[in-house]
Amino acid sequence: MPLRIVRNDITKMTVDAIVNAANSTLLGGGGVDGCIHKAAGKGLLEECKTLGGCKTGDAKVTGAYNLPCQYVIHTVGPVWRGGVFGEKRQLTSCYRRSLEIAREKNCETVAFPLISAGAYGYPKEKALRVAVDTIGSFLLENEMTVYLVVFDKASYGIGKRLFDDISEYIDDRYYEEAKAGESERLNRDIREEEVSKTIANRMPSSEPEPTFDAMPSLVPREEARRSGRRRERNPESISFGASQNTTELPSLDEMLKMLDESFSQMLLRKIDERGMTDAECYKKANIDRKLFSKIRSDIHYKPRKQTAIAFAIALELSLPETEQMLKKAGYALSHSNKFDIIIEYFIRKGNYNIFEINEVLFAFDQNLLGA
Repeated sequence: MPLRIVRNDITKMTVDAIVNAANSTLLGGGGVDGCIHKAAGKGLLEECKTLGGCKTGDAKVTGAYNLPCQYVIHTVGPVWRGGVFGEKRQLTSCYRRSLEIAREKNCETVAFPLISAGAYGYPKEKALRVAVDTIGSFLLENEMTVYLVVFDKASYGIGKRLFDDISEYIDDRYYEEAKAGESERLNRDIREEEVSKTIANRMPSSEPEPTFDAMPSLVPREEARRSGRRRERNPESISFGASQNTTELPSLDEMLKMLDESFSQMLLRKIDERGMTDAECYKKANIDRKLFSKIRSDIHYKPRKQTAIAFAIALELSLPETEQMLKKAGYALSHSNKFDIIIEYFIRKGNYNIFEINEVLFAFDQNLLGA
């Protein structure tokens, strides 16, 4: 998956490069910076001394030493001063420059912390928005897998208003599903009770319960004869049974030849209908090129549910179209599933930004969209 939000210790990420939220001296500090220097060992500090510091918004690269990666990309984020001193521009530059350096080093995987969101005071919700937007834009033009690493839930936020809005939407749908389920259970109980009463009324209590060997007819003979004559006049109305002539039914082989359009076929058709290239689609879906190639080459490919929905989001399908695409892959949306309700929320809102959707899914402890 090109962009993943994960909960982990960045010093333990096995990737090509990790990004260090450094200070301008590059000589170590607190927070993420201090943890990276400690895990890397003294060699990192010695190399950093030769770099002559770094300006805010810029980035420089060193070796990784004792860390489980090849490179450490050091970038200096802005100190939050109310947002009127170019902080957003500087923070955007941090991510962009770090990604450019990673590309120059032929890195395939890079891990970022949430830059400036700690001691530098950048509001977490705003810092997350800059990170996701900048990384997302870069990945639309480049092949790379990027991890946004948060150490714990306290260091991550999607905004109280959005969180509350989606929470309310989820609660409403859960209630509707529970109410519908309870109504169905009640109706089923009533039907079962009525059937039981009907059988009891037809079977005299003084007689023993009939056996299959000697089952008395519950239908008057004359009515049975009339029913038989009707069936003779309308042979096609006879229900399927062991004694029915099945030669009129298509064979299994014939039925298998009448398979509906597969998920892969529908996906490729929708890409053409939208006038998109394959690359535009799989990048917007947060899917890597290798997986897309498998889907394209295998007409019967069965994707994971998150992958199928990711393509529906990339293609900006309506809710009915999304449900149709999911059905092709053997899935459905349900109001008994929090993940599904969140997807429905964004589609109904007309918001098809997969990175924003993944932010919310992460906040609600759900699987992310993509491969």
